[in-house]
Amino acid sequence: MLGCRPHVLTALSAALSVTVLAGCNASSSGGGGDDADAESGPSLILITPEPVGVNPFLQLAVDGVEQAAEENGGEARIFESQDPTNIQQQMDAAVADAPDVLAVVGFEFADSVAAAATANPEQQFLFVDACTAEEFENVTCAVFREHEAVYLAGVEAGLLSQSGQVGAVVALDTPQIRRFSDPFGAGAQSVNAAVGFTPLYVGGSSPFNDPARAKEQALALVARGADHVMAAAAAGNLGVFDAAKEGAFKAFGVDVNQCPDAPGVVVDNVIKEVDVVTADSIGEILAGNGGGLVSYGLEEGGVTLTGLQDGVEDSGCLIADHPDVIAEVESVRDRIVAGEVTVDDPAEG
Repeated sequence: MLGCRPHVLTALSAALSVTVLAGCNASSSGGGGDDADAESGPSLILITPEPVGVNPFLQLAVDGVEQAAEENGGEARIFESQDPTNIQQQMDAAVADAPDVLAVVGFEFADSVAAAATANPEQQFLFVDACTAEEFENVTCAVFREHEAVYLAGVEAGLLSQSGQVGAVVALDTPQIRRFSDPFGAGAQSVNAAVGFTPLYVGGSSPFNDPARAKEQALALVARGADHVMAAAAAGNLGVFDAAKEGAFKAFGVDVNQCPDAPGVVVDNVIKEVDVVTADSIGEILAGNGGGLVSYGLEEGGVTLTGLQDGVEDSGCLIADHPDVIAEVESVRDRIVAGEVTVDDPAEG
């Protein structure tokens, strides 16, 4: 993103098993240790743009803050906005509490973080999955090159498609969100130039939490002949998977392994290590290394596919039945990391 200073990349820390905090509001708290530890350790707050619910991306951010609290003997609290109109209220409440690190997740916070960072130069902010247009010494941005992994999923779709048509159901038609659609089509066409690609968008008042609308869009792709569909609609993915269960197409999930959620219909998943990156970034800020932009892609291990992880044979994903495809995708991944293949980023125009 423009205006964010480059920052030395840090190694991803090993993910810890933590207790999931769900159903909290602005007054709720969860911690990594007993009360005495919380009093002496750092205080952490995460603000989400909407209720966490069944949104795997937001749940990963919660897990990451909880992990950071556990690792540093502190306390983590989750402020769940009810919708984007509630973000500023949550930001004001969090800033008033003056935590050691105030983390937010999602592009919806760009304006509120910029305003809060200007008004509160002593407050350390962590902005996950986006960045402010202007740089601030007290804002650390942790972003992902998810388009690299989406491209790999597209390679799988191009190799596996029988109909010669693939598609994507994603939340919004914006440059940032098109990172989950355009590279999927490009990856498919890189291995089969004849493959057709159609993206459809959920939109509406709740684009990240509308399974019914997402299912409608998936069925519209089926009507166009698509037999492999990238699903990147957050909680709406459940609707895509419901459509896939009718047997007309196979789907791809995002953020976490979603194959067990829809046995027999999910080929693979674009994994974003949001929990690990969030915990790692908070640790860097607490160590005095805050500020700047940290970008995580295939090379840094911030994004990958379930099919490229250890234990894929037990993942429940259909890609486990195609070791030849996995081998080809590994080769493409290595060429991307080596700079031999460039994946266009829709967010950069």
